[in-house]
Amino acid sequence: MKQSSISVDIILDEHKVPQNIQWSASDSTADMKQDARAMMLAFWDAADKSALRIDLWTKDMMVDEMADFYYQTLMGMADTYMRATQNQEQTDDMKAFAKDFYKKFRASQLKDAK
Repeated sequence: MKQSSISVDIILDEHKVPQNIQWSASDSTADMKQDARAMMLAFWDAADKSALRIDLWTKDMMVDEMADFYYQTLMGMADTYMRATQNQEQTDDMKAFAKDFYKKFRASQLKDAK
């Protein structure tokens, strides 16, 4: 059986706020650690029937980047849900929510810019 690993390194400031996030994967073609401004990691605990989550972002993560990150993550979660369940209706609902979320964010940005 093959084993694969993913490593995440977080550099924190004196207030324990992430300053730098780097990750690497044993099956990646990249030969160096990759920088990231944000990350979401979730595990399913079957015994407790609960999700265990770690969400981190650096001081450099801009609000518009966070909206893009959430939009893309929501769309990706919808695709994963479809592959796992073949439930097209709920997948479509999730994608509609993601699109509405992003549309509202963009509208608020335009409003704030005025």
